[in-house]
Amino acid sequence: MLKKIIYILIILILGSAVAFFVFKSEPKLNPNFEAENSFFKNSQFRLGLDLSGGSHLIYKADVSGVPGGEVSASMDALRDVIERRVNLFGVSEPIVQVQNSGFVSGEDEKLIVDLPGVRDVEKATAMIGQTPLLEFKIEAPEGTPQEVTIDKDGKVVLDVESQFVSTELTGRYLKKAILEFDQTTREPKVSLQFDDTGTKLFAQITKDNIGKMVAIYLDGAPISTPVVREEIPNGQAVISGSFTPSEGKLLVGRLNSGALPVPITLLSRQTIGATLGSNAVTAGVKAAIIGFLIIALFLILWYRLPGLIAVIALCIYIAIILALFKLLPVTLTAAGIAGFIISIGIAVDANILIFERLKEELHSGHTISDAVSAGFHRAWSSIRDSNISTIISAVILFWFGTSLIKGFALTLGMGVLVSMFSAIVISKVFLLGATFIGENKVARFLFSSGLSK
Repeated sequence: MLKKIIYILIILILGSAVAFFVFKSEPKLNPNFEAENSFFKNSQFRLGLDLSGGSHLIYKADVSGVPGGEVSASMDALRDVIERRVNLFGVSEPIVQVQNSGFVSGEDEKLIVDLPGVRDVEKATAMIGQTPLLEFKIEAPEGTPQEVTIDKDGKVVLDVESQFVSTELTGRYLKKAILEFDQTTREPKVSLQFDDTGTKLFAQITKDNIGKMVAIYLDGAPISTPVVREEIPNGQAVISGSFTPSEGKLLVGRLNSGALPVPITLLSRQTIGATLGSNAVTAGVKAAIIGFLIIALFLILWYRLPGLIAVIALCIYIAIILALFKLLPVTLTAAGIAGFIISIGIAVDANILIFERLKEELHSGHTISDAVSAGFHRAWSSIRDSNISTIISAVILFWFGTSLIKGFALTLGMGVLVSMFSAIVISKVFLLGATFIGENKVARFLFSSGLSK
């Protein structure tokens, strides 16, 4: 019995600590929030675009150098790179969409980026960053017309751009970039390693252009024009230039974060308001509290002592899941909140399954202690199967769904996992601990009267 009491105290202490964290890190609940340390200030709930607004960015993609049949694939790759940059952990729920305004694919390709909770448009564009466009160009064939311009002094200047033509090798085939230093001059240089496709393309380019220049372009400007001495079959290239170590480090970071397959230009940026608004958040919280109180009242009136224990376990469950939402953090949209509410229903359903099994054991004449143990044992298979099927559905939705669907799947899956812990561990410890009242009439009344047929 002493061991059961210790377990109960441990769970109550941990649950209280989690609830204390949720309270301290929420400005609407903590009147002294501004005086808290940075840990609590940085652990607020992150709301999605539909609840809190954010930044809306529109980029235009230049697909003029992409073959017609590859425009769609290039735009999909561009979307994936941008989404990866702003959604590193898959929980911030940005909305990144490809939009074609023309009648023909590639005529007017745009990228729409919505960033929830980001009201500073300067910060928003910084999150996207100026990811470099890396290109490899070869010397134009003999006889190619050369473009010239006349400078202000009347001199004829040969246009460098007309001396080179583009190849298929771009930053989309880059595997990784590494900052190195020349052993002789100690000048920084950036080593590039291509993937399998890029390695084959680079090998063919160097093989076909021995003795000629292969220009490396970054963001439309030539930064290196080395002369090919021999074929390079290992897919390794070097960018050397007059940049500092810090500039080289920045370039490596930008290249490794995902070189854009096509260049993009920022057309517009703006801060947008919440589509549902703060009133919807307030109404949603109010509805959740009323719903929880009704469920708690039903559980206590119908199941009595087990129902009271279920309510306590449910409170601890809610505190744990809210703390996880803050710590990860998870961006909460209306869809994500719906997934969380469904998981609360699943947590209640698990307790009801246990109590119904407990009812059958008590009607069979078992003692309260034996009935509790047998009830959990018999209900476990049903709880396990139903929860596993829900988790599988959540995983499939998260894997194949869009950002909004991923938010629903993530909160639902997290809620189901925590609800299993709540129903099987917390409820069981409390119920077993409550059997200390013995086998008298009062005990059977508290455990069975509310469960009677």
